[in-house]
Amino acid sequence: MIIIDSLDHLVLTVASIEKTCAFYSAVLGMEVERFGEGRKALKFGNQKINLHEVGKEFEPKAARPTAGSGDLCLISMTPMSKIMKHLQSLDVKVEDGPIQRTGAVGPIMSVYFRDPDANLIEVSNYL
Repeated sequence: MIIIDSLDHLVLTVASIEKTCAFYSAVLGMEVERFGEGRKALKFGNQKINLHEVGKEFEPKAARPTAGSGDLCLISMTPMSKIMKHLQSLDVKVEDGPIQRTGAVGPIMSVYFRDPDANLIEVSNYL
């Protein structure tokens, strides 16, 4: 049996790496990291999101890489009231929330919005 301890990285396929980097750094405070031969990733904590541009994916890749197919839940220590004010200040359209949901280790308060590729982004606080 294999036991998984944590998530190191995941990959998002996007229409524009530049627009994606601008959104995730401004809205979510992620650091844009350059690595390899001109690749980019979004770093936060001990994890990162590697970016593949549609039609320019790196091998190996998902069987059907598609921009806009992601659905991510990100945990924040920032109070939900500050998250909501920040999203409003950047004119980010909130689709749902704040609303209580269930996270990996307990109840969370979540807000949902979309990135430039229409990936669903959930930012949550553990209650």
